[in-house]
Amino acid sequence: MTALLPADDRLIVALDVPNALAALDLAQKLGDSVSFYKIGLGMLTGGGLALANELKQEHGKRIFLDMKFFDIGATVENAVRGIAQFDLDFLTVHGDPHVVRAAKEGASGKDLKILAVTILTSLDRADLDAALIQPGDIADLVTERAARALEAGADGVIASPREAAMIRALPQAEGKLIVTPGVRPAGAALGDQKRVETPASALSAGADHLVVGRPIWQAEDPKAAAQAILAEIRHI
Repeated sequence: MTALLPADDRLIVALDVPNALAALDLAQKLGDSVSFYKIGLGMLTGGGLALANELKQEHGKRIFLDMKFFDIGATVENAVRGIAQFDLDFLTVHGDPHVVRAAKEGASGKDLKILAVTILTSLDRADLDAALIQPGDIADLVTERAARALEAGADGVIASPREAAMIRALPQAEGKLIVTPGVRPAGAALGDQKRVETPASALSAGADHLVVGRPIWQAEDPKAAAQAILAEIRHI
């Protein structure tokens, strides 16, 4: 029998399942293979914060709360201050500098890392045109947004694996985190993601953490799917 590979914090499993009970069931199936979980906005009304606390406090898991806050500064600051009381690890906000500065103020004195969203990995140039976003190559826009967010104090950024190398090369990115959704093992369905790479290529490009959801939780054997990713990234 092949020995199981230990958990690797570089792999973050997205709990994009219907509710907290389904998420806890998945976490139980994954067991010690996964140490870091992402809980997103879709789970918020399904017991997301309670789930985050249970996984953190009772199971010793690290938690990435993916809320993508965006509002006026005072509102963002207050929202982040409330979240920061839960002793979680990562929180996302939109990468606009005023949002990042407010979020950092709200997280002051806590270990919560503020990660700035650049451009969602489900968007392509046609989507940006429809939203009246300025012309230009997506990679260049992502890199510029990342630089401005990091200058505003973000602890890291969210970006697709295809932009990770460009962001890692920024002077502002020294010592900062790059977290990449849009990661798909070879042969996996793309779903609604448009800018994707494999786990190994994302890490090689400069990513610190990979966010993987459907390829694991939709798998017939989620633990085996997680183990396959761990094997792929083991020596990177």
